[in-house]
Amino acid sequence: MVPLVGNVAAIPPLAGAATTAEHSGILREMVQALKYENGRPLARPLGERLAACIEAQDWTIDMIVPVPLHTSRLRERGYNQSQLLGEHVAALTGIDCIPAALRRIRATQSQVTITAQERLTNVRDAFTADPASAAGRTILLIDDVYTTGATLSACAEALLLVGAAAVYGLTVTAARI
Repeated sequence: MVPLVGNVAAIPPLAGAATTAEHSGILREMVQALKYENGRPLARPLGERLAACIEAQDWTIDMIVPVPLHTSRLRERGYNQSQLLGEHVAALTGIDCIPAALRRIRATQSQVTITAQERLTNVRDAFTADPASAAGRTILLIDDVYTTGATLSACAEALLLVGAAAVYGLTVTAARI
């Protein structure tokens, strides 16, 4: 599969955002299986798509940071699908993946059934970043799905607050390209 690289609306404070494809068909099924059906082996081919997408961007990245899960959701699921993706991308690109650079400090409701405005409110102040990891660095956030950009934007805000130079977002799929 050759990635379809699509730029998506980079909600401030993101410096840019991209996805490999629209959230439909087999890719939608793969992302959902990775996320909800313990489909951990799917992180490898999806990570390959992400790595190919990075090459198509004009971004200089210092580190990869996966969008974190709250500890309660991590315990429930047993793994963070974004971290699995980030680790595969790191292995393919040679860019360090630093999950500890960002933490979800507040449990949030699932974004699947809520409106765009509710999504923004839902993730506001839900993340905190580690200044020792992020300060002065250009960071690539990795997540599975881009819907409104609220989660990536909230993560970017936390990273920029501790001195990150710039933050980009990259997802496997997007609700619309």
